[in-house]
Amino acid sequence: MVFRKLPGVSAPGMGLRLSQKFVFLLFLSGLVTLCFGALFFLPDSVRLKRIFLSKNESPAVTARSEGEARDPPRKAAGEPLKVEAGGKLRVSRRPSVTHDARTLERSVGTQERTQVDAVDGARDAATRDGKEGGKGATYEMFKKCLLKPALGVDRGKPADPQTVQRRDKVREMMKFAWDNYKQYAWGKNELRPLTRNGHIGTMFGGLRGASIVDSLDTLYIMGLTEDYQEAKEWVHNNLDLNSNGEASLFEVNIRYVGGLLSAYYLTGEEVFKQKVLELGEKLLPAFSTPTGIPRGVINLGSGTSWSWGWASAGSSILAEFGTLHLEFVHLSELSGNPIYTEKVANIRKLLDKIEKPHGLYPNFLSPVSGNWVQHHVSLGGLGDSFYEYLIKSYLMSDKTDEQAKRMYYSALEAIEANMVQKSPGGLTYVAEWRGGVLDHKMGHLACFSGGMVGIGADHGTLEKRQHYLDLAAEITHTCHESYSRSATKLGPEAFRFDGGAEATATRLSDRYYILRPEVIESYMYMWRLTHDPKYRQWGWEAVEALEKHCRVDSGYSGIRDVYASTVSHDNMQQSFFLSETLKYLYLLFSDDDLLPLDDWVFNTEAHPLPIVHKSCLQQHGGMRDTQQTHPE
Repeated sequence: MVFRKLPGVSAPGMGLRLSQKFVFLLFLSGLVTLCFGALFFLPDSVRLKRIFLSKNESPAVTARSEGEARDPPRKAAGEPLKVEAGGKLRVSRRPSVTHDARTLERSVGTQERTQVDAVDGARDAATRDGKEGGKGATYEMFKKCLLKPALGVDRGKPADPQTVQRRDKVREMMKFAWDNYKQYAWGKNELRPLTRNGHIGTMFGGLRGASIVDSLDTLYIMGLTEDYQEAKEWVHNNLDLNSNGEASLFEVNIRYVGGLLSAYYLTGEEVFKQKVLELGEKLLPAFSTPTGIPRGVINLGSGTSWSWGWASAGSSILAEFGTLHLEFVHLSELSGNPIYTEKVANIRKLLDKIEKPHGLYPNFLSPVSGNWVQHHVSLGGLGDSFYEYLIKSYLMSDKTDEQAKRMYYSALEAIEANMVQKSPGGLTYVAEWRGGVLDHKMGHLACFSGGMVGIGADHGTLEKRQHYLDLAAEITHTCHESYSRSATKLGPEAFRFDGGAEATATRLSDRYYILRPEVIESYMYMWRLTHDPKYRQWGWEAVEALEKHCRVDSGYSGIRDVYASTVSHDNMQQSFFLSETLKYLYLLFSDDDLLPLDDWVFNTEAHPLPIVHKSCLQQHGGMRDTQQTHPE
């Protein structure tokens, strides 16, 4: 009999009285409840939870590397270029490490776990606050509040015939790159021009069409109307945000969120607004940490998030969590939901208060403790766009975000005091700082800083304004030298200033070029600020080099060695080539009224976002204030 298998029940138990049966059933139900409860609360129960929970209820998981990684693994030249195809080799603004999520550790051990209700709570709060947050901003409201037309009087067409010819050439380059992507890689993330096929990669967690979303504003600005319409239709019909892969929070934000936001603000097409608000909500669970510092990897379907496996001691990366502010403020503006601004304002508040070595911001921070993990500081990979977003947050706030302004100039002073150097040949460069020891190299990624220092020059103290403009020009000149000293007239991934080297790569693994935009970006800003013709001439030299060495039969490809007379291509047309490199060249050869800097800031993927003229928006739309960008 079955009851014989239960302790405390004898054979005559077949004739149990009613009260005994009741006690027995009560005991049995308690036992079942205890067993199922254990599945959810024992330390190693995360996988068991996944069996019983739906995708939207999956708990956030922390993944950490064992011990402290010294440096993230760098991709070297070869295979092709051994760079993460589909990525910018960037964990920052343009990371120099791979984001292969398959190599991440999923161990949770005794580490902090974010509970299921934290993920659900973030989404519930987003829904609730969106309903209560009042009316979000609209395209018409932002358009009314612009000081000048976005596309200028004649789409920025210059009067000088030579400049017109050069701008037309850049437009032709965009058309060529786009047509080949459309023919051979449509719907994929990037084009492989040598093999004439598409690439998806692991960077975007199952999202597709990175080159399409990245190109929307470029196509529109250049007047490639039919191509823009095709791209818009693809977004409407084929951009599926219900992916279940492992995505870089940073890359999805700057490319997809930034690309959709700028497309909406330039065109007013509601499909872009709908898509970006849907995507923005999917990013919120990454912030469910003890400090509110988001982890770098998120599953867009389940909301599970974790740190990069190579990141030191499970750290979050300065340039990743520091490069959200511009986009998230606009998500709040469009949705009327303050939660997005609150998330990034919390990051800013923590960074403002934490003790900083010599006033510097190291690249690695624990999302659990809120403490620095290593004292490695860089204006290149891992750190760069954090600083960019400080000064741009101030500008985008219509110069009201005083916290961003104060933090930017304080950081710039610390960088000047500890990292800015002058080479024996008179070149100004920004070295990397490792616990007080300088590494005398500068990455191509750090060459954006000429433009950054330039756009911030007029907003510093009166006595420093000319100094900052001079510093911006000196850094930009150094980066131009890294181009002019190579055989191809294109710059290497990193260049050094020691052992007799002057703005040249001394290591084979630093000699590649993957169509990066940073040097050209600084040319564009310095032209707008000074109108010195040398910046347009330098930009044209870059165009000629791209055409000679990177243009192939079916698109554009990076090259493995900028110093080789015979180039070897890497077979990758990066999406940022269309979004940034060609857009900055086009703006360089356009009049200043095309996306005037009085009205627009560019995110780190070169997607233009309008300056938030808050008083004007409230006047036209009766909006409640969703911006809390400088809590003290």
